[in-house]
Order: sequence, then structure tokens, then C-alpha cells
Amino acid sequence: MTTFNDLNLNKGLQKGIEETTFTHPTPIQEQTFPIIRSGKNIVGIAQTGTGKTLAYLLPVLQDLKYADQLNPRVLILVPTRELVTQVVEQVEIFAKHMNLRVIGVFGGTNINTQKLSLSEGVDVLVATPGRLYDLALTRALQLKGVSKLVIDEVDVMLDLGFRFQLTNIFELLPDRRQNIMFSATMTEEVDELIDSFFVDPVKISIAVSGTPLENIKQTAYPVPNFYTKANLLSHFFEDKATFAKVLVFTPSKKTADLLFDTLSPRFGEEMGVIHSNKPQNYRFRTVRQFDEGINRILISTDVMARGLDLDKITHVINFDTPIYPENYMHRIGRTGRATNEGNAILLYTYQEEISKLAIEILMNYEIPTFPIPEGVEITSELTPDEKRKPLHGGNSARVARSGERGESYHEKKDKNKKVNLGGSYRREIAVKYKKPKTRGDKFANNKKKKR
Repeated sequence: MTTFNDLNLNKGLQKGIEETTFTHPTPIQEQTFPIIRSGKNIVGIAQTGTGKTLAYLLPVLQDLKYADQLNPRVLILVPTRELVTQVVEQVEIFAKHMNLRVIGVFGGTNINTQKLSLSEGVDVLVATPGRLYDLALTRALQLKGVSKLVIDEVDVMLDLGFRFQLTNIFELLPDRRQNIMFSATMTEEVDELIDSFFVDPVKISIAVSGTPLENIKQTAYPVPNFYTKANLLSHFFEDKATFAKVLVFTPSKKTADLLFDTLSPRFGEEMGVIHSNKPQNYRFRTVRQFDEGINRILISTDVMARGLDLDKITHVINFDTPIYPENYMHRIGRTGRATNEGNAILLYTYQEEISKLAIEILMNYEIPTFPIPEGVEITSELTPDEKRKPLHGGNSARVARSGERGESYHEKKDKNKKVNLGGSYRREIAVKYKKPKTRGDKFANNKKKKR
């Protein structure tokens, strides 16, 4: 089995690795290392939890020697502020014995403070696309010295609408650079981005999203509504020994807050909640408290938890069933990382059965389903959003089978069968004065009339 010693890392990087618990590179790390070092463009597709961050950091840092230039030589773009902080921390750990400067920049904080930090010089710049573009527009930094561009979690970046910023950032970068891109899924948007800006990239796919993670035990529970789901979570959380560190995914910020408020009377001191509407310092503190074990339950939306390397999560609970099956794979990849055992629980309603089936088709695996445990209250109480939705999915007023008519069906009266054509005057004018195909035709017609 390959070890990090076999990669012939420079002394500073090797010493940084030795001070961690890492001994063997993962498949994505082992296969991408020589390609990135060769200077070729590369696209790595690997499932969450396979070590993508270290897969690009090791070869990038390996050849990065000391330089006294002020502007960055390596640019790493990630979709969220939390990921910026995490990547910066990892660079600082692995390059601790190397004379390198790393800075992270993101929105929601004072841009002038970031400008001041950049003015002192940087070798590795980790950034979100929006804040980087703002800094570039104000000429707080120049990107012409960038020799390596890394785009991590690119599928999330495009989902968040960063295509415009990415395109503009590419125009500010030098043409001669190495492009390194990592993603958990290969979507049409990702493929289009590669075709537009990457020249002959090497593509490597390891544990592609949709491959079931063998060390994660998956279970599912059919649950009728929000409050019954909350009751089931309360039942789980009473077992503190089993549910020692739980990440709960919700479909929206609104649902995350409602679930937190619902469970707070019983578990308030043990819980945290994060989403994009929460203040930045609150988000950092909440993630840190969860990672350190101060809180054992974290409620989050997809974007906030995507890519975060949170330590030893015992359970991932899907409070909803994701519409896109790939998102389910990203979620459960937060548990069972490295060689640890993990657990994933899916809660689904009648309306979400189709989404559950799509997940199972993607994985080619049927998730074992269990009934709601005895003692869990099954309530008929609905949230305002659930009250606005039909009980059985789709349009409840739609006829069940084509051709059948209910007892209340009757033919329309003749006067109600008329179609609004816009009034007789408007129709007559439309016939008399046909709309010209172009503005030029209109002027040509006017000239003919004058003659």
C-alpha cells in the first residue's frame, strides 16, 4: 500500500504530514498527485469524503518555493466562507514548516481589512468568487502572477450562481496557467465550463457520486409530516450514547429555524443551527462547537455543510428527501469518513417517495425501510407550508383517469365557451395594419406612402 513517504514530498511538507494522523493517501490523492505535478489541466470527480482537498494541496504545495512577490501564485476558489476557513487551516497545517503565506478572503466581513492583509503579500489565496472579484475590481490585488488555479466544489459553485463571477475572474488570470478542478458530480454546467475554459484536461473519476459508501449504514422511515418527523428526531436524540454527534440536513433556512425552535425546549443546550442568514461569527462559532463536541446536534442546510470536514459524525439525518439524488450522496458523505463507521437516516413523506426511488436507482441499492418506532407521537398537525400543499401530491383536483367525469361535472354553457380575442376594434386594426417584421420595413413603408 502506498504511503506519503512514497510520494517523495519536500522536507517541509513531509514533516507537516508526519505531524498529522495521515499515513496513506486515498485513491484520488494518489492518482492526481503526478498529474498535477506534471502541470497538466485536470478534472477530478470524486465523492464527498474521499480526500479531494488534500488531493490538490499536496502537489500544489510540493513545488511552491519561496518568493518575495506580493501577488498570489496559487488561487483556490471555493463556494462558501466556511470552506475558505477550512482550506486555509489545512494549508497552514501541512505547510507549517514551509515559508509560505496563505490568506483567505470572503464576503460578509470588512473588505478594507482584507485589502490591508493582501498588501503585505500572499503566496496562496483562498477565496469565494464574489469577494475575490470585488477585490480585483478595486485593484487591491493583481491576478497576473497566478500560475495554478484550483476550483473546488465547482458543482456547488455553479448551483449558487457564480458562473458570472467565474467567467470574469478567468479573464483577469494569465492565459498560461494550470487549471485544477474538483467536483463531486459531473453536471451539464460543469461540463460546459470545462469545454469553455480548460484545454485538454485529464479526467479522473474515483468513487463517483452515486456509489454507496460501504462503511455507512443506511435506513429510512416513512413519516407523514414535519411535526411527526420532529417527534421522531426527539426519540432518536434521547439516546445520547448512540446519537453522539448528529448532523441534520433540512431543505431550507426556514425549515432549519422551525426545526431548531421545535426541538429547543428539550435539546436547546445541545443543538446549533447554521444557514446563510446567520451572522458569520455565529456560523463559525456554531461549527466549531459542533466539531469540538460541545454541541452534539447541528441543523444545517445543504450549502452550509457541503465540503466541511467535520470530525467523527455518528449520524447524518436527512429531514427531507433531496430532489436531486446526488445531494443525498453529498449529505451522507459527512459521516463514515476515512475508516470510521457511519449511519445515515432518511425521513420521507408520501410526496417524497419518488425522490427516494431516484436515490435508490442512482445507488443501485434499496434503502432498508422501518416503521416509526412505538412511543413516537404521530400527529396530524401541519405547518403553514404543508397546509398549502395537496395531501397526496400533485393536483388534487386533477381527474384520476382520463375520460372519467366526477358527479359534479357538467358541460359549460355556450356563453362561457367564448374565447377572449381582444375586442372587435383591436382585431380590425390588426388586420388592416400588419406589424412590420423589422423597424427598417416600417420606415420603408412610410417612404412609399410619402411618394
